[in-house]
Amino acid sequence: MIIPAFAVGRTQQVLYLINELEREGRIPVLPVRVDSPMAIDASEKYVRHHEDHDLEMQDLLNHHRNPLVTRNFQMCRSMKASQELLRDDQPMIIISASGMATGGRVLHHLTTKLPDERNTIVFVGFQAEGTRGRRILEGEPTIKIHGEIVPVRARIEKINSLSAHADYSEILRWLKELQSPPRRVFIVHGEPSASQSLADKITETFGWPVSLPSYLQRVDLD
Repeated sequence: MIIPAFAVGRTQQVLYLINELEREGRIPVLPVRVDSPMAIDASEKYVRHHEDHDLEMQDLLNHHRNPLVTRNFQMCRSMKASQELLRDDQPMIIISASGMATGGRVLHHLTTKLPDERNTIVFVGFQAEGTRGRRILEGEPTIKIHGEIVPVRARIEKINSLSAHADYSEILRWLKELQSPPRRVFIVHGEPSASQSLADKITETFGWPVSLPSYLQRVDLD
């Protein structure tokens, strides 16, 4: 199983969930490998700073249980370790960046694992339009990686519940706390339909002017 995951935040969230599922006996214990130097550095910082976690995470750390380490766990920091992982055919879970399969070490794993129907690729984050991750999710039979055409025969899955972005109700709640209303609101992150829907909700709720600027559009704020 290959899990393309963003190095900061998403990788740690996935590790925590795998650890929890193992402890509850809901999944078999498999080798789990994190193949991303940035994700490894971020995970170490997550564990080091107890003060920034919720009570459940703090309780695990206080009992000397690392919630980001599974029972059969290895961090692949060096390029040599990453290359050895590519040659390892045993069943395992590999978590590697980037989350949208636009670059990074995960591309090497996708090149070797996508052609085999026994493998599964699990996307755990939003896949923007035009990214490899999006094209794989949309069912393209082949994908180009490092100039090579790779057939997509592996099973493709997506988990929709791990998004780190606020939904529209959370954004409206945040906007409600502003001390004074903005002269204008710009929505610059999101797909067109979702952005327009959010713009409509902001206007309907607050009566504020909302714009969805186009690429390279200039706006005079005076």
